[in-house]
Amino acid sequence: MKFMDEYRDGETVHRLSREISQLADQNRTYRIMEICGGHTHSIFRFGLSQILPGNIELIHGPGCPVCVLPMGRMDEGLAMAERDGLIFTAFGDMMRVPGTTGTPLDAKARGADIRMVYSPLDALETARRNLDRPVLFFAIGFETTAPSTAVTLMKAKELGVTNFFVFCNHVLVNPAIRALLESDDMRLDAFIGPGHVSTVIGCKPYEFIAEEFQRPLVVSGFEPVDILQSIVMILRQMNAGVAKIENQYGRAVSWDGNTAARKALDRVFETRSTFMWRGLGGIPNSAYAIREEFAEFDAEKQIGVRGRSFPDPALAQCGEVLKGVKKPVECSLFGTVCKPENPVGALMVSSEGACAAQYRYSDATTVLRK
Repeated sequence: MKFMDEYRDGETVHRLSREISQLADQNRTYRIMEICGGHTHSIFRFGLSQILPGNIELIHGPGCPVCVLPMGRMDEGLAMAERDGLIFTAFGDMMRVPGTTGTPLDAKARGADIRMVYSPLDALETARRNLDRPVLFFAIGFETTAPSTAVTLMKAKELGVTNFFVFCNHVLVNPAIRALLESDDMRLDAFIGPGHVSTVIGCKPYEFIAEEFQRPLVVSGFEPVDILQSIVMILRQMNAGVAKIENQYGRAVSWDGNTAARKALDRVFETRSTFMWRGLGGIPNSAYAIREEFAEFDAEKQIGVRGRSFPDPALAQCGEVLKGVKKPVECSLFGTVCKPENPVGALMVSSEGACAAQYRYSDATTVLRK
């Protein structure tokens, strides 16, 4: 399959592995964080860490939007879901995310009308077919999925739909990266930049990472060759003593991103003054809120939330894993109490969560042969 098979070619993978070994200085260690959960999934699936030198450590960052959502936001959504007559819609990976009162599927078992959708436009269509009932869409994701929510709200306004509401939980990648770089307990040498987010925002917004913090970032695709080639590009920068933003994923990402998508985001959303992230706490300007022009669709204004904050389970060390301070296997619940079929923390729910990926592929060796 074009653009897949050639990026999984075993000979190319092992050639890149040898090049990485030659570039890596044996007298130092390298801590490289991949931001996107899709990269984390591929790293575990293809056993890429096993073919890297031992002094290169891949740190799994907060790149899974389901994983970074604090339990309190899930509880607010479920509180709205259980109001009489309301139809709650969300993506499939949200259905098993636990709040303090259970998951959306648990709420469904208690009688709430919970429906899985594949896009916010599906939720809008549900509203148009049920004009006598309020329909809530639980919007979540980084800049990757936010444009589809923005376009849906523009469509709802154009059609004059009055029973459609959005609970906005879209978060932004760069404020989280800044928070990590400013954290006292983090030491990161470079970043593998998120591919999907970058198709929307481009590469330019990452320039502060190189300019202010002198760290390289290479925007990467998701196949094994992509990720290894990005590590090669990072090591070449570090060996040359420079820090730049580079784009390995040129077949999908442009420097300036998707202009139409960014215009839709700017029209519909503004940034919140602060937003709580699981494991990272409150981060300024790190999430979208719905602008006043579209306030009639804002669930927080029209349906209302309690504004309470609930702590995540004390024993589930999701925050430490999200920050890269701990590996998934270092959490005392990993693989025992917390498993994909019975997740305690969100990182075990989503397929992009570091815990779910490591659990699923824990016995994997590299599947890429010469």
